[in-house]
Amino acid sequence: MAKTNPFTFIQQVRSETSKVTWPTRRETAVTTVMVFIMVFLAAIFFLLADWLMGQGVGLLLGLGN
Repeated sequence: MAKTNPFTFIQQVRSETSKVTWPTRRETAVTTVMVFIMVFLAAIFFLLADWLMGQGVGLLLGLGN
């Protein structure tokens, strides 16, 4: 592997980061809100799934209320 001096490395990094399409502040905010919504929905889903499975196991073992 070829060795590069630190100055050349910094130039290459700056050149590559200028090619990146960075999201706007609005895109970042919308994506963040969507992530929180999906986390909330997943939490509700797993809460219900866990409760239903617990009820089912309780009934199978004769421990139902």
